[in-house]
Amino acid sequence: MRIDPQQLKKFLADSGLLSRVDVDAAFVEAEKRGVQPGEVLIGAGKISEDDFRRLEAYLLGVPFVDLKKEKIDFAVLSLIPEPIARRHNVVAFRRHGEDLEVAMLDPQDLEAIEFIRKRSGMTILPRLTDRESIKTTLLQYQKSLKAEFGDIISQESAALAEASETGEVDLKKLAEDLPIIRIVDTLLNHAIIQQASDIHIEPYEKELVIRYRIDGILHDAMSLPRTLAPGIAARIKVLAALRLDEKRLPQDGRFKVSNGDPKSGAGVSVRVSTLPTYFGEKLVLRLLPESSEGFTLEGLGFHGDSVDRMHKAIQQTTGLILVTGPTGSGKSTTLYTLIDLLNTASVNISTIEDPIEYQMPRVNQTQVKPEIGLTFAAGLRTLMRQDPNIIMVGEIRDGETANLAINAALTGHLVLSTLHTNSAAGAIPRLVDMKVEPFLLVSTINVVIAQRLVRRIAAIHDDHLLSQPEIDQLRKYADLDKLLALLKKDHAVKDSDTWSTIKFVQPKQSREAPDGYSGRSVISEVMTMTRTIKEQVMRGATMQEIDDQARKDGMLSLVEDGIYQAARGITSIEEVLRVANE
Repeated sequence: MRIDPQQLKKFLADSGLLSRVDVDAAFVEAEKRGVQPGEVLIGAGKISEDDFRRLEAYLLGVPFVDLKKEKIDFAVLSLIPEPIARRHNVVAFRRHGEDLEVAMLDPQDLEAIEFIRKRSGMTILPRLTDRESIKTTLLQYQKSLKAEFGDIISQESAALAEASETGEVDLKKLAEDLPIIRIVDTLLNHAIIQQASDIHIEPYEKELVIRYRIDGILHDAMSLPRTLAPGIAARIKVLAALRLDEKRLPQDGRFKVSNGDPKSGAGVSVRVSTLPTYFGEKLVLRLLPESSEGFTLEGLGFHGDSVDRMHKAIQQTTGLILVTGPTGSGKSTTLYTLIDLLNTASVNISTIEDPIEYQMPRVNQTQVKPEIGLTFAAGLRTLMRQDPNIIMVGEIRDGETANLAINAALTGHLVLSTLHTNSAAGAIPRLVDMKVEPFLLVSTINVVIAQRLVRRIAAIHDDHLLSQPEIDQLRKYADLDKLLALLKKDHAVKDSDTWSTIKFVQPKQSREAPDGYSGRSVISEVMTMTRTIKEQVMRGATMQEIDDQARKDGMLSLVEDGIYQAARGITSIEEVLRVANE
């Protein structure tokens, strides 16, 4: 039950959803990268995942099912254990006597079908579905957070309250108590399942508030009895190898947990930061997947000319590639994705980072340790003696590191790093402020990427047509004529469309996405050092002048890129303006 590649190619071209040029280009790119053509087309935004799955289902002769709004009988759902469902992206959703209908992303996964058949003793009827359907169905396996804790919280709360009154709280013993261990494990598991990036544990006078940061926004997860605070803090400190008796000073640590997928072999690294507050220690746990595999520039949200500019930059054997943006804008993920593209057996890649957020095979990664003198600058000096072809510096924080990175780029190395500026053009005056000579900048910088993360619209959403006042308002932020021409060139809208006829998506609340969003995508501006920009840098042009010239040279601003993606149904205009104006 395999799809013939040529049959798929012809069918895609004849479907009317794609141009033949896009189809041919996708198949060439897929062969070059060793992936499926559908992955390239979906990642580049040429076709939606739903549309591609339906085409695939038609060619295979397998029915397509949409489960986004389906409430599945738990007795049927549990016929496939949750770990198997997650590992193979397969769920049972309907039973007819001895026949079991299962929805899959890959109905050709014979291993999963055979396992389910043996376990259930039933005849398996495979059905094709989309990723969002699988995701929403997997959520039905999960009990609510409060139900998960149940009696554990009330019993432990009472025990802790009694111990507190008698002054007999032994923090080490508390951290090893099974109920506390189960509470912390459950907090971590739920945060990972909900794809949270941070867990905030905040003690107040009468309660302990747990909050998750999901898609960049903090959400209350639940409120626990105040008496649980010492036990939870102690348990996390033990995991992170921190001092239990130190409550007056901040501490930082790290530990690793499973991501719930034994097949991947990768875990989640948890960075722990403690901070003394009036009512006790506040803890923030940053969750960092340890593997960067599976990331692509298109999958992150880059597209079109921006991707071409980045690929051209990394094909150079020397020079400097900078990724800029505020904290939490996805800079490190973009850097790791570029490193992954460069990571071949013919090059030596070394990094100096703080912290090491993803572990990458065949890359020599070094953690900064300022307390023993291993700073970015000191580490970079040492890396230069390690015969590297490619160097990644986690962040350029000072003039010494900046000048060392520039010198490395001048002496035959490709250097990648991040910088804290609000725009791509802002990187130039920032480096000049660090005492880097302008002539060195124009000689070394290949590309500067500025980025932010916007929330993606969930599968269930509303459509909206822009009114004329809304269009006039957007013109203040973007060159709409240039954007419309680009959207038509990329076949993202119809040739006959105008801004008043393009359907923009808006968030709609649902059980799976309470705020109407799910996941995040990059909006970016990618500035290459063209001849005209180099001339401006040499004559000391302002950031605004450099930005204006970059846009004349074809760069989309952050807002323009955001509106482009909103027109393709990825995010909302309100979300773009919220993020771009922060």
